[in-house]
Amino acid sequence: TNPLQLSNVFTTPDDSPTKDRPRLDRATHFEDDDDFIPRSTNNITIEVPKILVQRHRPDQNFADTEVEELIAMLRETESLEEQGDILQYLVDTQGLDFNTAGLGLKNKPSSNGGMLEDGKVVTVRGLLKGLYEKACQQKLWGLVRHTAGMLGKRVEDLAKAVTDLLVRQKQVTVGMPPNNEYTITAPLPEADLRQLIHEAYGDDESTAMLTQELMVYLAMFIRTEPQLFIEMLRLRVGLIIQVMAKELSRTLSCDGEQASEHLLNLSPFEMKNLLYHILSGKEFAISSVARGNFSIVSQKSSRVSKKSQIGLDNIEDDRVTIDDRQGQWLRRRRLDGALNRVPRDFYSRVWTVLEKCEGIAIEGRVLPQSLTQEMTQGELKFALEVETALNTIPQPEYRQLVVEALMVLTLVTEHNIVPYLGGVICVEHLVHKANQLFLEDQRRVNGDARLCCAKSKDGKETTPAGMLLCGGAAYICQHLYDSAPSGSFGTMTYMARAVALVLDSVPKHGEMDCSIS
Repeated sequence: TNPLQLSNVFTTPDDSPTKDRPRLDRATHFEDDDDFIPRSTNNITIEVPKILVQRHRPDQNFADTEVEELIAMLRETESLEEQGDILQYLVDTQGLDFNTAGLGLKNKPSSNGGMLEDGKVVTVRGLLKGLYEKACQQKLWGLVRHTAGMLGKRVEDLAKAVTDLLVRQKQVTVGMPPNNEYTITAPLPEADLRQLIHEAYGDDESTAMLTQELMVYLAMFIRTEPQLFIEMLRLRVGLIIQVMAKELSRTLSCDGEQASEHLLNLSPFEMKNLLYHILSGKEFAISSVARGNFSIVSQKSSRVSKKSQIGLDNIEDDRVTIDDRQGQWLRRRRLDGALNRVPRDFYSRVWTVLEKCEGIAIEGRVLPQSLTQEMTQGELKFALEVETALNTIPQPEYRQLVVEALMVLTLVTEHNIVPYLGGVICVEHLVHKANQLFLEDQRRVNGDARLCCAKSKDGKETTPAGMLLCGGAAYICQHLYDSAPSGSFGTMTYMARAVALVLDSVPKHGEMDCSIS
């Protein structure tokens, strides 16, 4: 089948494609809704952390410029990017239906300073449509997405795509956690879907359009490669976009702002390709092609041992191998956390833990033991309760460590280490205790964390901004995030030790049979 593409592609109900209109792709269409006016959300404060850099922020540049002068600048400039800046300002200050026919040149009230097209004065909406057409022809994908958003276009079959995901028992969220994430649990009309996305991203039109685009791609993948979505209950599009930008930043060795620009400017085919690599966890490389565009190429993945190498002596022959391995477990946890991917039978195993304690607390949200009386072990409703608690954690890599801590608790119950686990178990306390134990070992073996979190005994040395020196999320050392699960210095080892130390139900003295390995 043809790869996904944007372009004119985006058709309007009253403007069907003609033969001379370029159609770069037939899979994703943006359709016009000229009557779309975002409803006000008086009861919701939109304070969305910007995932991507907005392409156009012209307010400060044009605040002191008369509208007549802006129209003159628009007429004279050949730069599509500058045209986009001017039109963005006109949309923000005058509206899409502002008619340039009402403009008069200074000192010449009778003259008409409006923009003409085929001898007729056009509105800002008309000018924006013209810019959109030119951006499509020149394949300026970032500008295509941004102008499509300003015009209120929608991806063709958006509602069908969401329904395809929902019927396969995958909930979808848009926006960024924790305050601006909206969950879609039932099919909605396209107008309502677009309104919901608009509320989630505020005035960030580029990200709103990219969200629609990715939802269509996700639906295509779940139809053709459902194995990519195993053990995923919710598809959090906002976090997926964030991870895509981080992956570009990592691969291109650039900062977040540049990575955001590169992401917005990916062609639809490469956007779909990047999403596939994110979902599958495959390694990829990026090669630059003409005009700043990029091509995403699969790499043969270097096999990563599940055993941690942090405690190894610095052997010269292994240096290259270890350097290549650095960052891979952190990346894997970020990807799995953003995708809400969990181990097989995870939710039913958490149910057995809940049977043996009074509750499980995750970031202040308590899953009470009574849920085991209200819901069965394999019930979807119970899995969604656990998932909702996990989704209170905004950092994907930290979320995955919490999942690993829960897995250790399931092993404790499955191997009958103790008959009862006691009161409410605060899972993040286990993770932070594991981090403390990790730092103690790092100081003992003079590990890499001695350069950051293990410098001082309290492990709390921070930057002036209050962040850890290594940049670890939720005050967990980045080197722990980058440790393999198993091995003497692996995360599961530290989690098991933390459970033994934190839970009062586990004997602190004497011998005890333990079959966890």
